[in-house]
This record gives sequence, structure tokens and C-alpha cells, in this order.
Amino acid sequence: MTTLNLGILAHVDAGKTSLTERLLHAAGVIEEIGRVDDGNTQTDSLALERQRGITIKSAVVSFAIDDVTVNLIDTPGHPDFIAEVERVLSVLDGAVLVVSAVEGVQAQTRVLMRTLRRLRIPTLVFVNKIDRVGARHGDLLRDLAEKLTPGTVPMGSVRRIGTRGAEFTPYGATDPAFSATGPLAERLAEHDDALLAAYVDDAAHLPYDRLRRELAAQTSRALTHPVFFGSAVSGAGVAELIGGIRELLPATAGDERGGPVAGTVFKVERGTAGEKIAYVRMFSGALRVRDRLPIGDHAEGKVTAISVFDNGASVRRASVGAGRIGKLWGLGDIRIGDVIGDPAAAGAAARHHFSPPTLATVVVPRDAADKGALHAALSQLAEQDPLINLRQDEIRREISVSLYGEVQKEVIQATLADEYGVDVTFRETTTICVERLAGMGGAAEIMGKEPNPFLATVGLRVEPAPPGGGVEFRLEVELGSMPYAFMKAIEDTVRATLREGLYGWAIPDCVVVLTHSGYAPRQSHAHATFDKSMSSTGADFRLLTPLVLMDALKRAGTIVCEPMNHFRLDVPSDTFGAVLPALARLRAVPRTPSAHGASYVVEGEIPAAEVHALEQLLPTLTSGEGVLETAFAHHRPVQGGPPPTRSRTDHDPLNRKEYLLGAVRRVSAGAR
Repeated sequence: MTTLNLGILAHVDAGKTSLTERLLHAAGVIEEIGRVDDGNTQTDSLALERQRGITIKSAVVSFAIDDVTVNLIDTPGHPDFIAEVERVLSVLDGAVLVVSAVEGVQAQTRVLMRTLRRLRIPTLVFVNKIDRVGARHGDLLRDLAEKLTPGTVPMGSVRRIGTRGAEFTPYGATDPAFSATGPLAERLAEHDDALLAAYVDDAAHLPYDRLRRELAAQTSRALTHPVFFGSAVSGAGVAELIGGIRELLPATAGDERGGPVAGTVFKVERGTAGEKIAYVRMFSGALRVRDRLPIGDHAEGKVTAISVFDNGASVRRASVGAGRIGKLWGLGDIRIGDVIGDPAAAGAAARHHFSPPTLATVVVPRDAADKGALHAALSQLAEQDPLINLRQDEIRREISVSLYGEVQKEVIQATLADEYGVDVTFRETTTICVERLAGMGGAAEIMGKEPNPFLATVGLRVEPAPPGGGVEFRLEVELGSMPYAFMKAIEDTVRATLREGLYGWAIPDCVVVLTHSGYAPRQSHAHATFDKSMSSTGADFRLLTPLVLMDALKRAGTIVCEPMNHFRLDVPSDTFGAVLPALARLRAVPRTPSAHGASYVVEGEIPAAEVHALEQLLPTLTSGEGVLETAFAHHRPVQGGPPPTRSRTDHDPLNRKEYLLGAVRRVSAGAR
């Protein structure tokens, strides 16, 4: 039996969870179709999802189409939970992108299709809600071709659209659209030289079966995107969509007998007893209970139990093979994005496909006694969503997280209260800036010379690196000049310290060079045991390195840079005059607009901090007809006024070395 790992993606409220219910009902997995509004759907299992009527976490459910096992993954539609979608993309064989026939192409729809096309994931489009008043067909097809992809292929016609009796009729061999001389043949010939030659020589005699085979081949290569119309509520068009999934999307015939064990973890959750459960897509080989295997580059573990998805249920099995999705128990150190087994066989599955979060907030427990419980709870949430980037400031005693938006903040607050019993508040949401080096700088602290209180010598030089270059640690001292453990302590501390630069923001890109090193060898008083007061320890280097690094950064100088988003704004032409001044007030930099019929399209850049304000203004300025798309573009230096600092502090950011020195001395006093 072959397997198809299928993602259902959509803008929020387009009806993808309702479509999932309809597919499961058609396959005989469920007897009654659940409703999102009633909170009884199969894939929205979290209490919070049922309360809010939105998908928050991706969910897997299985059904069969003939001899193909379909692992259907329902994903969130709200942009605040795009991280869940990102993790799912790495394990898909194909996707169904759901578009509302009433609302049409929306901002998130474009973001999703752009990503699906870039990753070359075979995708069908299902236009839902054809039984709703205001549903469109012809002009919506034009919108799909113009705004999503020129490779759309309508798979049928719609009758009585916008009424409860709306129907979808698939095209066949006798329909002009699918004839040998119709638009389907022309579209397919654009991507296949042999078909083009046959079309030019004798188009009238191109076999219909050949066109269908070529349509499936080009769909599997993400060159064409078949479009089905229907209604998840009435069931119209769903049978045809199921047929399209079976015929047009590429299933995987996994070979469990050959190849190394390899898979990718795309979801982690906790069981009822608090145990960690990992969802893994297997790319090669077969994983069995009691197998011991490497986990990424940081751990290894022994699998104690396995479940696979079968006909709507999670069923215990002795193994999970290539192409399948399984749930694994026993791997306590596993994380989202980890490759289990052979990394080469798993491919590049854990790449980032969407922009990282650009917002941050400090989480504060209402009861100060809950600080420990709050950190433990957020640590578990970070297992499920690493992009919240949990951070604890030991000096300020603050816990902060990264966010995509305000809805995500509300969900975190409700989850902490409902599942962990911790009531929290949040400080004001701030934009996540970064610091970039303004130049080169160096500093050193020599053992035995004031004000160095440690048995260690550390000298560091910092140099700028290009955006995206990351942190590179180099040596200008001999590798054997002191024990490797001390070298490693310096490097690890450098990377940790760069999470907060002079102004408290991370320095993501720079070169750090170790220029001086020295240590006191293990020694003791005569006839006595080892005395750490006379000998260097790892703690000396871990405590001294931040001071030296901050001094080097101060001499180099840093520039605070804010995230900038690329935006595309589509507004009615008669409202464009009101929109331009608003863009200027929000520090946006628009480019020359272009006219598209009765609307203007303008693109440009806007500070990420101003995107929410633009979203709030747009409905009023455009009578609800403006469409905004944004995506992270780059960071630029903050303009106008002093650079912002991260988190509250009573200390001048340029004096952070002195601030840290006091804290380090307090820590070192207790360490010795």
C-alpha cells in the first residue's frame, strides 16, 4: 500500500477544517460530520480550539482512498500560527489549498501558495463555499491565475452557484476545455516538448488519456495546479476532489526493507502522564520498537513505543516505515526539527520557510510564587513551538517570548491558565530588533592584573559579518595553548552573551576572535589535594568572557536595527489618496503605484512595528476593500530618536559592562 502525506492549508475561515470533516465522512472514517461552530470536529481536539473555533495546532488523521493511505494534516489558518504550517511543509507529499468562493484570494492565501510553489509541493486548489450567497466562479478563476499562479487548470464547471443547490460537474473527454484542441492541451504543451510537437503536428488526434497522464505528471512537478469547486457543507465537488487527490498527487511507495533509518520530527506534544511524544515523517528505512538511534547532533534515544495513523485512529504498531507518519515514545531529548537516524537520507526537511517572529513580550505571573511553575510551563510550550524563543533574564528576573501577533499572545495566556494553572499578564508587546557592529573592537583581561578577579586570561576581538552570516568564532591563539574545555567554555559563553548586545538586543551576525588566552594549571599546597583557589576552572572563563566581550563590543559600537517588512497593498482607486498619507505617517516607503482596473497596487517597505497599525486603519480607509500582504524583508538602522533598548532597565545600555561586572562578582563570590 502506498502513502500520501497531505496538507490542508488555507486562510482562516476558508473552511479547511470543515473540508477535513467532509473527507473523513466520505471515506467512512466518521459517521457524522462535525461542525467548527459546535466544537466537535476530529482535528480541532484542544479545548481552546473548540472554544475559539480556530485551528491552533496541526493535527494528523488518516483515511484510505482505494489502495492509498492518506495521512491528512490539518493546519492553522491564522497567520499568528504560521510556525505550525512551516513545520508541516517539510513532511508533505502534496497539499490542498482551500479558497473561499465568497472572500476569494486573501493575504494568507497568497503567502501559502507562494511558499508551496517555491518548495515545489504538488498542490490542488479547492474553491469552497459555492453554495454561499456571493460565491463567484469566472472572475475568481481569473483572480487565481493572476494572484496565485498562472498554472491553474479548472477541472470542471459550476451550476447554480451562490445557491444551496450549487453543483460541480467535472470535465470529461467530450468537454471542449479538455479536448485535444482545448485550453488544457495548450497549457500542458507549454511544459512538455514531446506533447508540444504532437500538438503542433496533429492536435485533433491527441488521446484524452495522454492529456490526463500529462496533467498528473505536471501536477506532481508543481507546474500546474488543478482547481476544483465545491462545498464542504453540502458535499458538492468533494467526490471529484477525492478523485483528484488519488489521480493527481504523488503517493509514496515506501520500501521498509532497504535504506538507512531516517525521518524528521515535525511536532512534539506531551501525553496524559507528561511523557514526550514525537511525530515523525519517515523518509527511509523502518524504525522499530526498542531501536536505539541518534537524534540530530545532540543526543540518542531508545524508542519504547510506536503508533501509526490508520483509518481515523492512532494504532500501536511494532514499526513505522518509509513514507509513513508515526508517533514515537521514549525519546526524552527529542526536539522539533530533529532528524532521527541518517541526516543525508532525511534531506533538508527542517528549513525555515516563513519569516521569524518580529514581536516580543515579557510574561509576568500574577502570583510571584508561580515564577518556577511559569518557566516550567513555558518550557513545555517551547517544545511544541520553538519559535516562541523562550528567554530568561537572570539579572532582571524576567521571562520573555517571541510572538507573531496578539492572538498568539491570548492563546498562550489561556493555555497557561487552563492547562498549567498559572495566571499571567503580559507587558506591552515590542518589536524584536537586532544589533549590528558599527566597526571592529577588541579587549582583554589578563590574569593577575586588576580589575580581573578570575584565574583566567581572555582577549577577544569582534568584527562585523554580513547579514545572515551568523556568529563565527575564530582562534588567533594556539589550539593547544590551554585545555580544550576552557576554549569551549569561552566559545559557548560568547554565543550566549551575544543574545544581548549593548542595547539588550541579539547580535546575530559577527566574527569573534580569541586573541589572548591563559590559565593557572592544576596545583595545590604541598602534600595537599587539588585547590581550586590556585587553579583555573571552567567557571573562571564562563564568568570573565562576558565582561571582555562587552568591552570589545563597546569599543566597536553597535547599531540597533529594526525589522522591515515588504508590503503589497491593493486598494480601490478612489481611496488611494487617503491611503498614501497614512503610509507616510507609519514610516512606510512606497514605490510607484500601478493601476489594475478599478484598483491601485502599491508595493514598498514598512517597519514591522507599524504593520498592525496599518491593518487597523485599512478597513476604514478603503471601505473594507483593501488587501494587505506583508512579509519580512530585512533589518535597517532605527531612524529618528535614540535607539530602543530591550526590556526595562535602570542602567545606561552603554555601561552594561559595569552592570554585569557587579552581578558576576556576586556570582563568583558564591562559586569560590
